[in-house]
Amino acid sequence: MKTNNPEGMSQKTGAYLVKRWLLAIILIIAVVGFGILIAIPPMILSPDINKHVDFSKVYSGSDYDLDVQELVLDTEDGVKISAFEVAIDEPHGVIIFISGIHNPSVTAFLGHSKVLKEHGYASILVDLRAHGKSEGDVIGLGYTEIPDIKAVVDYIKGQRRYLDLPIVVYGVSMGGVVAINSAGQIPEIAGVISLSAYSSWEDVFVDNMSAMGVPHFFGTIQKPFVRLYCTYKYGFKAMQNVPKKQIGNLSERPVLLMHSLEDTQVPFHSLHRIVDNASDHVEVFVRKGDFHFISTDFMHPENDPEYLAMIVSFLDRNFGSPGDS
Repeated sequence: MKTNNPEGMSQKTGAYLVKRWLLAIILIIAVVGFGILIAIPPMILSPDINKHVDFSKVYSGSDYDLDVQELVLDTEDGVKISAFEVAIDEPHGVIIFISGIHNPSVTAFLGHSKVLKEHGYASILVDLRAHGKSEGDVIGLGYTEIPDIKAVVDYIKGQRRYLDLPIVVYGVSMGGVVAINSAGQIPEIAGVISLSAYSSWEDVFVDNMSAMGVPHFFGTIQKPFVRLYCTYKYGFKAMQNVPKKQIGNLSERPVLLMHSLEDTQVPFHSLHRIVDNASDHVEVFVRKGDFHFISTDFMHPENDPEYLAMIVSFLDRNFGSPGDS
């Protein structure tokens, strides 16, 4: 004869309900956690990239006793780009200077233009889109600026005075990223000098989280969400435009990578990641300390003999006229 067991059934029902509540709580925590991971990249990045950078200080040719011609160039995707040309007679080559994400103005490279003019190199300093007098209201982090450099290259190739001359891209920080990425996609670029470039934006994002004391695990799981946001912002195709990938497209073209050991803006790990994918001929200059701009006197590179000697030696060995040293 069967008997009812309401107490036993009540215990089973209670256990079942507890399991369901625990599962629901776990799912809620997972969804909330996933939402937080998705929200962090746009929350941190949006204020820094959804903007046009208007520089508080812009230098002029008169500051360096240089004759500077202002240019307005059109990119293939319809953006007007501002640039500054320092021309010379019978140059060995043309240097394209590129600045960083927020500062300084690319005109801070005029000191470099002056020194390299004395060594036989013309130069064009370019304001990337969303910087200075260039159009645009979104900073591309190196993913979208290749057309800006292509516009400068096309201008150079169209000038008789620059006919058949080598073109070298020379950038710092995000500008170093754009220099490598541009050379990887534009075969007319003959060489690269890159200062303090990050290997990819998600790499430097996570590296800086670790530098601020965030647990490495959290940074690691955040990385794909940074990439997801960048993909949403710049497009899937643009995700190939990272130095640790594009460096492999440079083949045997001369490359000089420069970084400081204790860089607090782009940690030294980025240099290793880029070099790991580079050809053996790529040259590396490492400076002790925290020198994001590498030179101890970026505005006046002649005051940093070690830095200047490295730059001039690299250029003259690879692009100088026969007999130059």
